[in-house]
Amino acid sequence: MSTLLLVTSSPNSMLAWHALGVTQALIEKKQPVQVFFYQDGVYVANLLNWVPDDQLKLTQAWQKLGIRLPVCVSAALTRGISDETNAARHQLTQFNLATGFELVGLGEFADAVQHASRLVQF
Repeated sequence: MSTLLLVTSSPNSMLAWHALGVTQALIEKKQPVQVFFYQDGVYVANLLNWVPDDQLKLTQAWQKLGIRLPVCVSAALTRGISDETNAARHQLTQFNLATGFELVGLGEFADAVQHASRLVQF
């Protein structure tokens, strides 16, 4: 049974941490899992997120999983997150997409929904 996790919660939300925990558990159990970051969930892909030293860093925790981390390009750009390609395309002076995350269209989410046995939103 494959699981698709739709992460729409901001990294400041406990739901975003629950999404990470569920993903880690599924990986440990060798279960097929995919994630998709959408709405405020895309903020986790911002390289410029600052977290105090005494707190866990959600962005780095996702990066350590070694799985594909697709992020909705429209939601990201709307929230000031861009990769190098989109920064050039939209004449932005900088880009700030964290390593390991990938800007993709909603078509990728639609494809993932078709192939998943279950969809869980956080």
